Amino acid sequence: MEPATLDQIDAINRKLDILLEEMELQRRHRREMDDLKEDLMRVAKDAYQSALVELEEVHDHIQTGDILFFAKKLLRNITTLTRMFEQVEGMRDFFQDFAPISRELFIDAMHSLDEFDRKGYFAFLKQMSQGLDNVVTSFTADDVRLLSENLVTILNTVKNLTQPDMLQAVNNAVAVYKHLDLEVKDDVSLFSLLRQLNTPEARRGLAVALRFLQNLSSQQATGHIIPAAPTVPHT
Repeated sequence: MEPATLDQIDAINRKLDILLEEMELQRRHRREMDDLKEDLMRVAKDAYQSALVELEEVHDHIQTGDILFFAKKLLRNITTLTRMFEQVEGMRDFFQDFAPISRELFIDAMHSLDEFDRKGYFAFLKQMSQGLDNVVTSFTADDVRLLSENLVTILNTVKNLTQPDMLQAVNNAVAVYKHLDLEVKDDVSLFSLLRQLNTPEARRGLAVALRFLQNLSSQQATGHIIPAAPTVPHT
């Protein structure tokens, strides 16, 4: 056989092989499509049966026109729904980005609370709460009303008491009281009291006491304070 004839036969065989491969691919594709069609038909049949069951439950409450109206409403607001979905996606991205920050903030808050607990803030607040409960149970509504009516007077009194000269006077009085021996063991005669009154210190004390009583009486009567008396001379 001539070489040209052999070449032609080989070319024909190659073409036949290509055709056979193509036919096999077509057959396989057709079989896959048939399988897909059968699966889709089975799924569609199940969905149809389920839809019939579900619609059977709501057919008394919905009309065909309602479905059409809802579809039109959905189509008219497709832009609004798209923006809403974009906002939801933006919020999801924000929460994803904020999650590490919130975790760090939570850890810092826990550390701060632990430090407050170690310093005794919570125990202090607990005791303050108990003290507030004692105040609430110890005072009536009328007491609170009277307190509110006289709040300005109370604040003015506290303001006067917190003046530097008043604080110094109170501090001096407390210091004297701490070192004062109030227990009198010996019998005290009237003559010894008169002799003590003759001392400069006793006279100055009596002058201060009298001036205080005079000013207190004048304040109650007229609202005016009597000017300070001249200093008691030493004898």
